[in-house]
Amino acid sequence: MKVLVTLYSWESPKLYSSSYDLEVGGKVIVASETGNELGIVEAINVETKEEPEEKIVRLATDRDKEVFSKHLKEIEDFLKVCKEEVKAHDLNMKIIDAMASLDGKQVIFAFTSDGRIDFRQLVKDLSIKIKKSVRMQQIGSRDEARKLGGYGICGRELCCVRFKGNMQSITTEMARVQQIAHRGSERISGLCGRLMCCLSYEAQQYKEMLQGMPELFSNVETKEGKGTVIEVNAITQDIKVRLETGKYVSLKKEDLK
Repeated sequence: MKVLVTLYSWESPKLYSSSYDLEVGGKVIVASETGNELGIVEAINVETKEEPEEKIVRLATDRDKEVFSKHLKEIEDFLKVCKEEVKAHDLNMKIIDAMASLDGKQVIFAFTSDGRIDFRQLVKDLSIKIKKSVRMQQIGSRDEARKLGGYGICGRELCCVRFKGNMQSITTEMARVQQIAHRGSERISGLCGRLMCCLSYEAQQYKEMLQGMPELFSNVETKEGKGTVIEVNAITQDIKVRLETGKYVSLKKEDLK
């Protein structure tokens, strides 16, 4: 059985294999770089061609859950200390969240930044203050939006929160093929400031519908003469052409010579 498990709240769920009887929201133990960690089941019986590289180690025990809850209560204090140290070191970074390892020996701080940050001294000072090993993990604006949550301009919950799994890379080509790139980046960007995730939903269908259609502003030849394509409607398959005579005509792709 293929299962999606979230290890840290700011990360995308990861695919694992499991033979255990699981339910969504259940807690399991999975292996990480630092040892065994507690994860939350996001989805079960996931249908995907991707094959999991790791297995769920075991179900979380009551003791695991108790220790995890104890660490969560400490996180607020760790975050406060970290933010104070970031300010004291005058570092251009924003602390988003933190998580303690299951054994309590390490704390991972997630942060965002516009560039690379030299946080070596910060890590040393933090380790002394909270008396734990410290690791800093830089995340992207999409990961931050997933962590914080919210609603998009469509009125629905953010796609990165609503739909679990790894977030697909969104490109300007997706906006171009759907003929909305001209609206400007501010109108096709989400709360995270990046291109909206929903641009990927219909991009492939638009590519298929536009096959055989001329490019915008390309020169074409019609029954009434030569002209320039000024509009292409992928859904209706209509093409609007401005002829050299100044006349405008609407036609289908099969009407082009």
